[in-house]
Amino acid sequence: MAAADELTFHEFEEATNLLAETPDAATTSRSDQLTPQGHVAVAVGSGGSYGAEDEVEEDSDKAALLQEQQKPQPGFWTFGYYQSFFDVDTSQVMDRIKGSLLPRPGHNFVRHHLRNRPDLYGPFWICATLAFVLAVTGNLTLVLAQRRDPSIHYSPQFHKVAVASITIYCYAWLVPLALWGFLWWRKGVRERMGPYTFLETVSVYGYSLFIFIPMVVLWLIPVPWLQWLFGALALALSAAGLVFTLWPVVREDTRLVAVALLSAVVLLHALLALGCKLYFFQSLPPEHLAPMPQVSPLPPNVPRPSTLPQSMATS
Repeated sequence: MAAADELTFHEFEEATNLLAETPDAATTSRSDQLTPQGHVAVAVGSGGSYGAEDEVEEDSDKAALLQEQQKPQPGFWTFGYYQSFFDVDTSQVMDRIKGSLLPRPGHNFVRHHLRNRPDLYGPFWICATLAFVLAVTGNLTLVLAQRRDPSIHYSPQFHKVAVASITIYCYAWLVPLALWGFLWWRKGVRERMGPYTFLETVSVYGYSLFIFIPMVVLWLIPVPWLQWLFGALALALSAAGLVFTLWPVVREDTRLVAVALLSAVVLLHALLALGCKLYFFQSLPPEHLAPMPQVSPLPPNVPRPSTLPQSMATS
């Protein structure tokens, strides 16, 4: 009995010393929780010196990535290999869409939204929706123009669906592929550079195109300066998201290469928006205007009616 009391006294003394060293610590009640050995439990409170929120998120992301890497990866010829690229829920997709709509400096889209889990589900359906909306609104523009001016002749332009699909999907895949290859090439030149994976690059570009969907719908307003204003605003938001995401990678390179690369990214984005505006919302070509009735001249051998004298015409 005396030995047990002495052991308890030593444990209480150790807990008292620990509390003196860490003022933010707190002891848990014995009635609520007992350790398996019956020792006094001391819980250290979380203060500002014990790590920031970003460090905790980064550690959890690294742990999740390590757990994913330890799992046996299926072969690329199996369905399970591609299933992982679409393994996202609605809340994750909505969070990534919101992140692409509200870019801000110092907010990395890959780190704060993708979190080492890029997906192809969101980019695939964003590209499909954008291509469909482009084709539909391009035809609606002609329909609305015909209602304002009956002399305009409208015929459905189904080829715009194919043109929009090929343009959007090629841009969303080929440009990230070229960017990813260039960054990997520069990684060999600049050892400190750590480029994103190809799937992360595709995800960034795919989600950056979401802002163009409401922009295309607003282009139905038949006011040219409003159309250009909406286009410039959407382009600025989308391009800013790309620049803020790529800057942590390219800033390790030389200033000339970083500026040239980011300028090329913004220029290609602007060319995409400008091409969509000029092709799908262009002014009506001459063949869509109804021909004006023309008076055919009389043949030369047909005698013209003689004009009556002015006196007879007045009588």
